[in-house]
Amino acid sequence: MDVLRSKGLCPLRVILVFTLLSTVLHYTHNTVRAADYPQIPGISVLAAQVVVAVSWVVFTAFGAAGYRAFLTGRYWRSLALLLVYSLSGLASAGHFLVGVPRIPAFWFATIFTDAIAALAMWIFVCWAATRLNRVSVAGQMSTQH
Repeated sequence: MDVLRSKGLCPLRVILVFTLLSTVLHYTHNTVRAADYPQIPGISVLAAQVVVAVSWVVFTAFGAAGYRAFLTGRYWRSLALLLVYSLSGLASAGHFLVGVPRIPAFWFATIFTDAIAALAMWIFVCWAATRLNRVSVAGQMSTQH
């Protein structure tokens, strides 16, 4: 498990910082300028603003909990929490299910940086899970002899 921490901690930190930066920009703009984004019929702009703001806080709490679990060596728990956190980036792509946002290019780009951050987190989680699986299998095999 020390291999996972020694090789995984730096990339995890980079991905978390990138995700945090991207999502704070996008979710803040989405909250402040909610009327500029395609609306879901039957949901008021105020309700959308509240949902977006609360969602960011909840997703970020999962990310923080996942990072904390990683630091304490609870890797499977960490990876599960980090996958939930990655949904913050995937949710941004949901704008296209309702319509194409008519927003300035910079803010439009944050939809894609959120998705890139989510993809990076999924790659990290898959890499870490394969490392954990190798260690677990190797440990099981060595105890059988």
